[in-house]
Amino acid sequence: MQKNWYAVYTKPRCERKVSLLLTKKRIENFCPLNYKVTRSIFRKTITFEPVFNAYVFVKCTATEITSLSKQISGVLYWKGKPATINEEEINAIREFTNKQHDIRLEKLNTKVQIPENQKMSYLLDGQIVMVKNSPTKVDLPSLGFTMVANVKETGILGSQLANQQLGVLAN
Repeated sequence: MQKNWYAVYTKPRCERKVSLLLTKKRIENFCPLNYKVTRSIFRKTITFEPVFNAYVFVKCTATEITSLSKQISGVLYWKGKPATINEEEINAIREFTNKQHDIRLEKLNTKVQIPENQKMSYLLDGQIVMVKNSPTKVDLPSLGFTMVANVKETGILGSQLANQQLGVLAN
């Protein structure tokens, strides 16, 4: 039988525990984590939270997924059968979570439109120096979500740019 990726519903806040149990049983699984920086008055705290609350992705056959839901504590069988996820979407989730931080999920039907006056990119000699206010998105149609992460300002601005150009001219 062919192995597919399935979205398995777990108890809330049991995603990592279920993922570890699946790994111990040598079943391929994936629990995407979101890198978040929370700030309190005195310090910054880095936390890793699951991107999809109460979901773990499992690669197995249809018969294995039904037996898994009965064997492992924390896995709930959802609406008679779990949702099948495309391999491309799992790869997109992996790549997106590795490269982006502070990811949020939106329903797929909602689209965020950014006015043209808020999008900014500064070009210097054909290279992008700064990108601002441009969210990066990945659509996941089989899950019904869009993963969104804002790109932080990158590059150099104003006086730093002038100082660099003067330094280059002086050398």
